Amino acid sequence: EQLILKDYNWELVDLNEEVFDFDDARGKVVMVNYWATWCPPCVAEMPSLQDLYEDYGTKVEFVLIARDEKEKVINFLNTKQYNFPVYFEASTSPEELSTESIPTTFVIDMHGKIVVKKIGAANWNSKEMRELLEVLINKDGI
Repeated sequence: EQLILKDYNWELVDLNEEVFDFDDARGKVVMVNYWATWCPPCVAEMPSLQDLYEDYGTKVEFVLIARDEKEKVINFLNTKQYNFPVYFEASTSPEELSTESIPTTFVIDMHGKIVVKKIGAANWNSKEMRELLEVLINKDGI
């Protein structure tokens, strides 16, 4: 039984203090990842997220939510040379995307169906994840 994201009412702020309305992600394939610089499993999965972002950043909406201090996040991203989009929560997340555990990652199809909910680190640049994203992008959901 897959959950459907009914509420896209979620305000995020990027590293430049620009507001991102999560509702803009409606109708897109979305990858939401909660993380922090002080979380070893989060740091461990970042290279695979960066690799995936480099290939799918124009096809999938990447929403990486930092639960950390802004300056630490900026320094971490600069040191590692990561360029995926990072946000901070400016309002409460939709109930279906609520989590206290990090890292937690959700993959949402174009219809709002949560097709992946993974608590803990993963290799996001795996063949299986790439195949799933291709299906979601090209087949309008699963």
